[in-house]
Amino acid sequence: MRNTIYLFTIALLISVCYKASAQESAASLAIIPQPVSIKTGSGSFELTSATQLIIPSGQAEVQKIAALLTARIQPSTGFNLKTVSSGENNSIQLVLNQSADTQLGKEGYSLEATPTKIVIKANQSAGLFYGVQTLLQLLPKQIEASKPVTGVKWQVPAVTVIDYPRFGWRGIMLDVSRHFFSKEFVKKYIDQLACYKYNRLHFHLTDDNGWRVEIKSLPKLTSVGAWRVDRVGTFNSNEPPKPGEKAAYGGFYTQDDIKEIVQYAKERYVEIMPEVDIPGHSMAAIAAYPELSTTKDANTQVNPGSNFATWHNDGTFTMHIENTLNPSDEKVYQFLDKVFTEIAQLFPFEYIHMGGDECYHGYWKKDPGCQALMKSKNMKNTHELQSYFGKRVNDIIKSKGKKAMGWDEILEGGLPSGAGVMSWHSLKGGVEAAKLKAPAVMTPAQHAYLDYVQGDPSLEPPVYASLRLQKTYNWDPLPAGIDSTSILGGQGNLWTEQIPTTQQVEYMTYPRAFALSEVYWSPKSQKNWNSFVTKVETHFDRFDQAQINYARSMYDPIIAVKKNEKGQMVIQLSTEVPGLDIHYTVDNSQPSQYHPLYKEPIVYPEGADIFRVITYKGGKPVGKMITIKTDDLAKRVRK
Repeated sequence: MRNTIYLFTIALLISVCYKASAQESAASLAIIPQPVSIKTGSGSFELTSATQLIIPSGQAEVQKIAALLTARIQPSTGFNLKTVSSGENNSIQLVLNQSADTQLGKEGYSLEATPTKIVIKANQSAGLFYGVQTLLQLLPKQIEASKPVTGVKWQVPAVTVIDYPRFGWRGIMLDVSRHFFSKEFVKKYIDQLACYKYNRLHFHLTDDNGWRVEIKSLPKLTSVGAWRVDRVGTFNSNEPPKPGEKAAYGGFYTQDDIKEIVQYAKERYVEIMPEVDIPGHSMAAIAAYPELSTTKDANTQVNPGSNFATWHNDGTFTMHIENTLNPSDEKVYQFLDKVFTEIAQLFPFEYIHMGGDECYHGYWKKDPGCQALMKSKNMKNTHELQSYFGKRVNDIIKSKGKKAMGWDEILEGGLPSGAGVMSWHSLKGGVEAAKLKAPAVMTPAQHAYLDYVQGDPSLEPPVYASLRLQKTYNWDPLPAGIDSTSILGGQGNLWTEQIPTTQQVEYMTYPRAFALSEVYWSPKSQKNWNSFVTKVETHFDRFDQAQINYARSMYDPIIAVKKNEKGQMVIQLSTEVPGLDIHYTVDNSQPSQYHPLYKEPIVYPEGADIFRVITYKGGKPVGKMITIKTDDLAKRVRK
């Protein structure tokens, strides 16, 4: 018995040590998203100017992937790799399996790097593309530079990787309505996402603040709807348009722009899902064509970020300017038929997103036409009226050979036949869709909204909610006990009310998009927070080389304030990244490593004006200096 216990203990220790070693190995290789399996070998493969790309003849798609690989490595290495149809040593081989490896599926791959060659195999070209992304991450960080780098050995460690995704839908939504971003930036953003094995870009093209896609049969959508008066203040607090003020801020994508973006994405195995957000969020469309609303107000203008609604404590809201299409007017459906005819021709992806969220029903309740329609159809409430609208739109989209996707509000009053549900309020909408055997994409605001504050609120754009990196990383998009076949996957959503520049788009996207890439690609069993943090730090270095912006908010301390029995404020500090030192001051000085080290809750002294705090790692500052006035600290006291 004693020997059995001894052997069991030894086996357990070996298992724990092996798991820890595997996690350390994974962190040192710094592959994001974490592969299914990694085994390290001995030695390394060195990429040189003589390295050849081996591609069997007659495989055009593989040739394109090889060309993308060459284009990625040439700027930093100066190597213009030669592509040949056969060879062996000092080579990178891209191989489509003649007999499918069922484990890999459509997007999986295997990668084996030895001191003499690298072989990437896959069943389909998408898998080869993702294998190439892993290969690039195995090269030194300088591979990301846009200019030649000298003195670097371009080595890939000997390794065997087996990898395939957990979910088929791995997406990011980019809102280009609130602020317009150029075609060139959208292509750059697609490049970034593809590096982390995302395969969907949800393109939020229309909203109250701008219509961004050319519809040739409805030219006023872009001549009027794509432009608003310029404002630089906080969104939802801006001044409304003034009489005679010119609408000169905005822009739109021509149909040729869209075709170029779609083709660019396709070459990187990213499908683009367009969104036309209706019946609410339609002020830009109504500004162009006022007859589409119930009030038909010809003075409606594209909203510049001014507040036109009152939100109530129960989650309901009242609109003061109509931004909703009229569901009782047949001319609205004729308008939408024209829109979706052209949208369907521009975007080959099977889904078109029809919005459906945050639709205000107040104007419908007062409109005689809407009330007459409800009476004729025996509708009990305006939720059923919105469902009627959704089903009409769903039929239009289906008539174009497409499927409809909508925010989870489209479940209210009855889900349109064949439509998919994007679950944003929580996971509940996705669960309900799964029970109906309807496809669902999980994108709950609490875990996947990339516009939320990611560090201390004193340092971030003013947004009503917070989402730290660790919370994003730790969630599971697949609730227990539901039909997993209905869950297509998930995505992160980047709403851009408070994000006016491309630099801020990148800042808010990363590193939380790193986390979501592992949520949607990697097996749950392979995820490890501490290992992930180490990898993120490595990818920060890679982003520095690539000159891509990102947030270091994961280093910001978490500041909690409460009051003790004496009525004094007590500050509790913690970090989501392990191994950080927190230094603080309460005497107006700038904290450094020579100032007090946080060890226990701080009783905030009476008469202090300012609390300052900063994090250090290895004797160097890593977080941003946080400065909070006493009055603002008091506002943070937990009730």
